[in-house]
Formats: sequence, C-alpha cells, structure tokens
Amino acid sequence: MVSPENSFAPLPQPDTAEGGPRLTGVEIELGGLDEARCADLCARHLGGVARQVDEAIWQVEGSRIGGLKVYLDTALRHADKTALRDAALSLGREVIPVEIVTDPLDHEGLIALDDLREALRQAGALGSGGGLFFGFGVHLNVQVASDRAEAIVPPLLAYALIEDWLRTANPIDQMRRVLPFAAPYPRRLVRRLIALGRGARLGHVMDAYVQEAPSRNFGLDMLPVFAWIDAARIESVLTSATSARPTFHFRLPDCRIDEPGWSLDREWRRWRTVERVAANADALAELSQGWDAAHAGVPLPRAFWAERCGAVLTQRGLADAGGGPA
Repeated sequence: MVSPENSFAPLPQPDTAEGGPRLTGVEIELGGLDEARCADLCARHLGGVARQVDEAIWQVEGSRIGGLKVYLDTALRHADKTALRDAALSLGREVIPVEIVTDPLDHEGLIALDDLREALRQAGALGSGGGLFFGFGVHLNVQVASDRAEAIVPPLLAYALIEDWLRTANPIDQMRRVLPFAAPYPRRLVRRLIALGRGARLGHVMDAYVQEAPSRNFGLDMLPVFAWIDAARIESVLTSATSARPTFHFRLPDCRIDEPGWSLDREWRRWRTVERVAANADALAELSQGWDAAHAGVPLPRAFWAERCGAVLTQRGLADAGGGPA
C-alpha cells in the first residue's frame, strides 16, 4: 500500500501555464448508502455543514476541501418535483448510484478525500462489484496545463495507445464492460491520432475525435475540454450533458470502495502513467510504430496489443498502473 505522504505523486507537468498547481475534481459513484448518510459522513470527516437541497440532492458547504455535492446519479433529479418523480427516485435507489462530486482539489485535498473513502467503506459503501448491476466508476477531472496543443494532444495520443494495456493490467468490472459508460476508443480514432502525431494541430485532432468518437461514453472523454477550447467546432456532438471545462475527463476507473486494498491513489496512478508516457517522445514514437505494425493486417484481439504495449512500458520504466496497490 502506498503511504499517504507518497500518494498522489505529482504529474510530469504539475503546474498550469499561469503558474498555479493543476487541480483535480473527483466524482465517486457508490451504492449501499443513501444521499443523506453520505453527506453526513462527508461533513463529519471533512468538516462543514451538510444541507439538503432537494429530495435527491445534498450539499456539504465549508469543508476543508471545499464544497461537495452528493446526489442520486440520475437525470430524474433535474425533473420537476412531483409525487411520481419522488417515487421513481425512491425505487431507483436500488440500482442507481449515489455520486459524490468535489470541487477541484490540490494534493492535500486528494489525500483528505482518500481518507473519506475509507470512512465510507467502513460505513458500508459498495463499489462496482457490490451488486449485479453496479457498474459504478470513479471519474478524475484533471486540469489541463494550458489550452495549447502541446498540453492536450500528447496525453490524448498516449491514452489511446496504452488504453488496451490499462484495461488488461487492471481490469474494469464486468458490468462496466457491458454498459456503454466507459467504452474503449475505436481503432479508427487511434489510427488517425497516430497519423496526426504528437505535434498535431489541435483543430485537426478535434475534428478526428468528433468524427470517430462522437460520444461522452469513453474511458477518456475529451468533449468537455474541447468544448472549453472551441465549442463551435464540435457543436454537432454537444448535448446539454456536456459541461465545458478545462479538464481531461478520465472515466475509466472502477469504484472499488468496498475493497480494503483499493484507494483513489491507485486510480490516480493510471492517469499519471498516461501523462508520463505523453511526456516521453521516444516512448510515444515506439508505441505508435508498434501499434501500427500490430494492426496492419487482420484485426487482432486487444489483449495482443496490450501485451506488447506492456512490454514497452515495462522496459522504459513506465508501467506504474497495473495489478493493484504498490
């Protein structure tokens, strides 16, 4: 297990172009506890005051990591308040996750949130494997270093190249493989990103992404940051659910909050590996050439490339996101 003082190791580029630390918002989906109990636990362990906003929505104000929202993760919470809507929300609690959403956090905030994660586990929170239909996840909204292509294109390319390895080395829950919430990138997109290269113009990358992956339901959802940079360019695929913001929306990780050995740092290490690969031009070149060679003929199972990718990452000392806590 990684000790708290060594957890959430810094990203290769830890600061924004303006000189402040890059912050990370976190979304945790869980079962086993209702919104009121979750909000109460957040306030007890992080300080602040829990306040009910609506039937399915709570807020925690004034905690030591800022504000938190706690709600039933369903579009019904936005519907007009009626007896039928409230009854549907009550029934939905059996399978719909409660979601805890934080403000953007610095390093100390991430550590404090991980302490809350342990308190939730001890109180009976359930994760992805806690029920047949519990396809729960953890989302990391990692602030981009800038709006320039060199801060956005290499991490996207790195993720596309190592995604199969990330999924194989630390497999996601079976239900999340079935549900379309964190699908793998289409091979067409990966091929186009490789052809464009790590030095590609951002507009060309945005066009390729919108044409080949016009959905938010991928392990790395780029639509929020693209909408923040140039909403007009991707207007055709934007919906009311897309919130423009300067973050990589990393949706791949499971929520395994009921497993004693799991931590948020374990999922942070997945994203940090993406950025470490992105920062290594030689590794990106080798992986790009290897991916092209492996996919030149008859389509092979993703596990085939995952194994080859893992060998490259291991040789280069970049394989820091597989198999469980260090």
